[in-house]
Amino acid sequence: MDDDPASHPPLPPSVGENIGTISEFYARHEQHVSATQRIVEKVALFLGSPSYVAANILFIVFWIVGNLMAPDMGWDQVDEPPFFWLQGFVSLNAFIISTTVLIRQNRMSTLADHHAHLDLQVNLLTEEKTSKIIEMLEALRRDLPGVRQQQDPEAEELAKPADPEEVLAAIEREHDEPYGEAGNSALKRQPDSE
Repeated sequence: MDDDPASHPPLPPSVGENIGTISEFYARHEQHVSATQRIVEKVALFLGSPSYVAANILFIVFWIVGNLMAPDMGWDQVDEPPFFWLQGFVSLNAFIISTTVLIRQNRMSTLADHHAHLDLQVNLLTEEKTSKIIEMLEALRRDLPGVRQQQDPEAEELAKPADPEEVLAAIEREHDEPYGEAGNSALKRQPDSE
């Protein structure tokens, strides 16, 4: 592939603005990350790497083999089977890994919440714009003398903007009834098994 920027067609200005807005969003988010958080995230990235897993496996194998072969070599066993010291090291390692991953996941979850909120706002705005465009097209169709006048119930319905509060209320009603109306009515029709 050709990575020369001059060979790519220029982006439309609106796309460039959107990319800039997204970059600013991430830059603002990164500014609020503390130094401790950055260190913990770097540790989490290291602890989640394949090389760290491989190093752990090698350490465990050498620990077990070394302790099993120590008496044959004339050395003292540091950790006799069932390897209580090794179990402690592995447990401590698991605690550190899980804690650092949870700390990183909490920040990623916050970022994902911001994304979801932004997506919701953009979707609501898009829905309003789409309804307005359909409404304007229907008005234009009615006003044009050469266009046959016909009733289009679907277009009329789509031209009405959705009420976000009513949609949210419907979602909450559906959430309160785990099976929905169809599922609840089917459950009511089922005979008792007794």
